[in-house]
This record gives sequence, C-alpha cells and structure tokens, in this order.
Amino acid sequence: MKIVILDGERTNPGDLSWACIGELGELTVYGHTSPEETVERIADNEVVIVDHTQITREIIEACPSIRLITLFATGYNVIDVEAARENGIPVCNSPAYSTNAVAQMALAHLLEIASQVGRHNRVIHDGGWKSGEDFGSTVANLTELSGKTAGIVGYGAIGRAFGRMLKAMGLNLLVWSRHPKPELEDAQTRYVDLDELYAGSDVVSIHVPLNDETRGMIDRDAIAKMKDGAILINTARGALLNEADVAEALKSGKLRALGADVVSVEPIEPTNPLLSAPNVNLTPHIGWAPKETRDRLLGIVADNIRCFLEGHPQNVVNGVR
Repeated sequence: MKIVILDGERTNPGDLSWACIGELGELTVYGHTSPEETVERIADNEVVIVDHTQITREIIEACPSIRLITLFATGYNVIDVEAARENGIPVCNSPAYSTNAVAQMALAHLLEIASQVGRHNRVIHDGGWKSGEDFGSTVANLTELSGKTAGIVGYGAIGRAFGRMLKAMGLNLLVWSRHPKPELEDAQTRYVDLDELYAGSDVVSIHVPLNDETRGMIDRDAIAKMKDGAILINTARGALLNEADVAEALKSGKLRALGADVVSVEPIEPTNPLLSAPNVNLTPHIGWAPKETRDRLLGIVADNIRCFLEGHPQNVVNGVR
C-alpha cells in the first residue's frame, strides 16, 4: 500500500511522529503541495491524505491509482466527493478530534476581551504601569463574566463543550440548535429561537457548520437584534459572518468586541474590513492545533486507513463502502 500526505506541515510541523501512518504502508510526506504539483505527487499512490489541498474531479480522473482519500480535517469541502463517489473512492474525514481545543480557543477569546491580559501585558512592557499612563482606560474596559448570559448558536459537541466551561464560570446559557435536545436543558441552560438568543445575550458565540443556510448569518439584521455592547465570538467558519456588517457594528459601538479564530478568506487579506475595525481580536485559525489535538488527529487518520484495509471504512462522507 502506497500512501502520500500532500500537505502535512500544519498537522505535523516536526513535533510529532508519522509512525502510526507509516506502519500501514510505504509513506511519502510533503509539507505543502501546489495545484500544479498534485497529480505528479499522487502518482501511483493508493491512499491520499490531505489537509487543505484541493482534490478536484480532474485530479481524481487523472489519478486512477487512488483507492482512498482521507483528511486531516472534519470539513471536506476541498474534495470533490461526488467525483470520488462516481469513481468508487471512499472519502473519510476526521470528526470530533478538536472539540475541546476549539472550545478552549473560544474561551480564550472571550477571556481576552473580558480581562484584556494581552493589552495589560503591553502596557507593562511599555512602562505604563510605573507611569500610570493609560492605566485608567484599561481598567475601565474590564468585565466580570459571572452572572452574564451567553448565547450559543449551534449546540453540538463544540457548543456544548464551550457551554460547560461557561457554566462553570457562572454564566447562564441561551442556546439554539436545528435539532434541540430538551434533556440538555438545566437551571443554567435553555433552548430558544435565534431572535430571543440575540436579544438576551451579553455574549454571542457561533458554533454552526458553514452551508448555504448559515453563510453570512451574522449580518446587519442579526446584529440589530443583539444587545448594545454585545461581545461576538467566532471559532467556527469565517464566512458565517458578514464581515463588513460586523466591522460597521464595531465602529458604531453596537458590538463591543469580536474574538475570531477564523475569517472568510484565509490567510486574511489586507482588505478584510475587520483589520480596520476597533476591538477585534484575531488568531490565525489555530483553535484545532494544540499538540495533543494534532496527535489525536494523526491517530484518527491512521484508523481510517486501517479500517479501509480491513474492509470496513469508517468516517465515510460520500457513501462509498
């Protein structure tokens, strides 16, 4: 079995071992692969592993050796899954590997906005504590979260993990899901519709998948329904926000702050309106990336390959078994 990893640099920049995958076949690893290099690098490999490299219909049809495509990711929009299905190729993703890590990133953004650790660190290093310069304005922006209400849009695994963290800190939750589970309600947690969630929440955190229904869902109309001064958190997908509308709301003060690990086009473009908006905290889509999480991801991909070789593929997203 010949296995190729087309873009392994993000998943394993050198601090992990490829051994769990390498023991399953003859393994070739590339850190990054350009579109022009993809067909040549797949060559006669039977298992193709990708993170963000596009595997199009043209590539699939040009590489008849492919028997399995598996991803270092839960999302699989980079694969033409229909073309893979037509060619009898299972496409397997890696679900639930980063649930706690992404929830942790959402909490980190919220805490940064509420406690402003980074800003105060800069004040100290710039001599502001000793001189008293800017001290009053930084203190004035601190917020105690206990007793506040957080709205969680999307109460799946990540939303629930984030909710558990918030409840432990004394926040109450208003949650929305396309498929409510009343058994998850408790004294601190209540299912509501989106309008009630927006209107009643001091913090709104987004945890839904990106699709035609959710694209741009946080727009001018949704923001208008939110509390004045609400905090917005997004660790899901950047295109869930209408970034121009969010930037406008930040500039007007309708939104107090945004914490986001994702933007609509990544890496972020210089023209992204969030870069010129006030009170924006951005990280470069790293919520999934702690070492422990990436190690778990390698194990899931290895299991995907092993199950395929044993004749019972798992985590198949295109129905080919």
